[in-house]
Amino acid sequence: MALFTKEKYTTITTSKKKEIPGGLWGKCPKCSEVAYNKLTEENLNVCPKCSHHYPMTAQERIKLLTDENSFRETDASMLSLDPLKFEGVAPYKEKIEKSKAKTGMNEAVLCGTATLNGTQYALAVMDFRFLGASMGSVVGEKIARLAELAEKNSIPLVIVTASGGARMYEGMVSLMQMAKTSGALHRFSRKKQPYIVIMTNPTTAGVTASFASLGDIVVAEPGALIGFAGPRVIKDTTQATLPEGFQTSEFLFKKGMIDRIIHRKDLRTELSLLIEYFSGSTKNGKKSQQTKS
Repeated sequence: MALFTKEKYTTITTSKKKEIPGGLWGKCPKCSEVAYNKLTEENLNVCPKCSHHYPMTAQERIKLLTDENSFRETDASMLSLDPLKFEGVAPYKEKIEKSKAKTGMNEAVLCGTATLNGTQYALAVMDFRFLGASMGSVVGEKIARLAELAEKNSIPLVIVTASGGARMYEGMVSLMQMAKTSGALHRFSRKKQPYIVIMTNPTTAGVTASFASLGDIVVAEPGALIGFAGPRVIKDTTQATLPEGFQTSEFLFKKGMIDRIIHRKDLRTELSLLIEYFSGSTKNGKKSQQTKS
């Protein structure tokens, strides 16, 4: 006689395991906090925990800094040539085509006119996704033409910078853009309208050494890398121990290169105030009356 009787096992049916799509969560490179990407995007691409500023596309920045549907692009069809027939690891033309497909842009900068709280101004926004927002012949030409447009119409000029520097694929033609953009900005300065630079991460090399440093007002986002040569190159060349936080916007603010550091959530409001104050414009775009002392 069996002492124990084997009972029937109960089977539990479970629903099919759901696949969680990728790209929903992101880890902050600064604080290592994991956050829902949608929440970060709604926070203007700023980490909700530590306020680390992620990159923004040119289109996102234009939306942030202009009145709805007011941006009118200029020189949209201008395209880069390949004067050196550059090959390297991959042909220059091939790199251009990949960047165009990736960004939906023809070049590394979008230029045009827009209004902000009713005041008209000229705006250029660089996009690091397009070949590191390097400055080639087209980038330099578009920025120079925008400065000339602002000069002609006597309106403020704003450039949002983000660049790895000059575009080596174009050699000397690229380096010439430093002088070209600087000359156009000098002519614009005679109109007594403000030229405002917004430096974002990273702004380096030839762009920093030309139009990015020539603003009447130069502001930057928190934590942005700003400089000419990279920290490693400087250290290897000078054999010097670099200060902590070297080439961050906070360090350069203390040294007087930057006038103000502005959190992205405040950028639209503060830019509007700067344009209004330094151009003497009111909300309806008319010149404010100066009171005689």
